[in-house]
Amino acid sequence: MKIGYPCINNSIPRNAPSTFRLASYSENRLVQTLKSNLIHLNRILKYNVKNNLLFFRISSDLIPFASHPICKLNWRRIFRSEFEEIGGFIKSHNIRVSMHPDQFVILNSPNTKTVENSINELKYHCSILDAMCLDETAKIQIHVGGVYKNKQEAIDRFVRTFIDINKFVDSSIKKRLVIENDDRLYSLKDCLSINQWTGIPIVFDVFHHELLNNEEPMRIALEKAMSTWKMSSDGLPIVDYSIQNSVQGKEKIRKGKHAESIDLTLFEKFLEETQDLDFDIMLEIKDKEKSALKASEVKRTNNI
Repeated sequence: MKIGYPCINNSIPRNAPSTFRLASYSENRLVQTLKSNLIHLNRILKYNVKNNLLFFRISSDLIPFASHPICKLNWRRIFRSEFEEIGGFIKSHNIRVSMHPDQFVILNSPNTKTVENSINELKYHCSILDAMCLDETAKIQIHVGGVYKNKQEAIDRFVRTFIDINKFVDSSIKKRLVIENDDRLYSLKDCLSINQWTGIPIVFDVFHHELLNNEEPMRIALEKAMSTWKMSSDGLPIVDYSIQNSVQGKEKIRKGKHAESIDLTLFEKFLEETQDLDFDIMLEIKDKEKSALKASEVKRTNNI
């Protein structure tokens, strides 16, 4: 079991912004920003190895506007050695990495342009992992999408788009793509239906399952999600873990908002309930590496 966190390390200061406005786009600015982002990613990975945090979600902002038509830069050629060096570090230290495009990636949209843009965004994410020479255990995680007044039709569109994806790009996207159950529209049961037609592995989101489910106990639901993974090619199943934000303030806390910091009592209970199952945990907690360090210590003291 590896424990990790997404995208940002608050313990490592940045000397430059990770992105910029489209109106300020220039190839020179993109090159300088990407160079800075790769240096910063290297620092995060080294920090993670030092602290035994061997799972990390790479930010989608690594290459600003890479999937936008304005970007003509052949960044894979220019930064080939840098990407391969990072990939080599990842492999030599047995780090698991993933990526999670923003929610505007919607494969089941009835709008063909939205689907086309979504596939281009997935192609960009896949290119990053390919440039690092990483195998298909490095996953790209998305939500199923919208319901558009008819969930079954929306599911059917998702399945058709996935099956036809080779018409747009090579099959490497199919090998990396995973879906997660969400907190409002698509439960684990819905994701399992998609898996039956596509074989897409399911990332089990513990918090989302608490908010949207079909009365399956957490442990049973997790086992069902884990059964969609092919260990030989997909690697260990991935689990997203968080809890409800309970911080009280002037504004009402939105149901489904992730916690600011990990509750170690609840996390230890989760580990106890799943102690004979093997999966990697992505902590979707606001304070990132701080909670990951605490969770890793709980894992160590419980000999997991």
